[in-house]
Amino acid sequence: MVQSDNIIKRDLAYAYQIIAKLELDDHTYTHLSARSEDESGIMFMNKFGLRFSEIREENLLGITFSGEVTSGIEEHINTTGYILHGSIYKQRQDVKAVFHVHTPSIIAVSAMKCGILPISQWALHFYENVKYYDYDSLLLTNDQGTLLASALCDSNILMLRNHGVVICTKSIHEAMFFLYHLEKACKTQCLALGSGQELVMPSHELCVNSVSDLLTFEKDLGRRDFDAWIRNL
Repeated sequence: MVQSDNIIKRDLAYAYQIIAKLELDDHTYTHLSARSEDESGIMFMNKFGLRFSEIREENLLGITFSGEVTSGIEEHINTTGYILHGSIYKQRQDVKAVFHVHTPSIIAVSAMKCGILPISQWALHFYENVKYYDYDSLLLTNDQGTLLASALCDSNILMLRNHGVVICTKSIHEAMFFLYHLEKACKTQCLALGSGQELVMPSHELCVNSVSDLLTFEKDLGRRDFDAWIRNL
């Protein structure tokens, strides 16, 4: 294992624990992963059956993109997990971390035909950077995984209709950044639509300018917040 993989595993374990602390996990049913720096095509992921609060560096699995275990026990693999994550890594060489979660707020917005509306600063982080994919039951075949990964195109966010979200980024801390803002955006949208009031929509020009400002405000997107969450643990 290359030395930097130790840092990747450490940060991935932190991400699981942070998500648990923020109560954005779903018992044992969702999964995060990070790509190894090794060129052999390996990702790190949680053992199936552990809650996010239980994840530590030493109990992360090493899995190839085709589902072979390189460290850990094969029976601990979440089949749908490695199909989803492996399919994305194979198609998107730029992606280093993949988060899949389903909170009530995110699922609610994924079920709305309008998708994510640009009605809050949280939501503006995702303006014109979201793709949508119709629910296809559990991912149990490689063909399903390939179709899902293809739907992502070059975006960072894939909303799975009636199911949740897949966040794909160049770092673990950037994925955590997007997840936090997405959850806030979806909660706000549910509250706003539930009010029954007519909503004020910002102009396209303002949205374009805002998303540019928001995503270039700091050099290493999400690192500052990630470090703060680690301190909070």
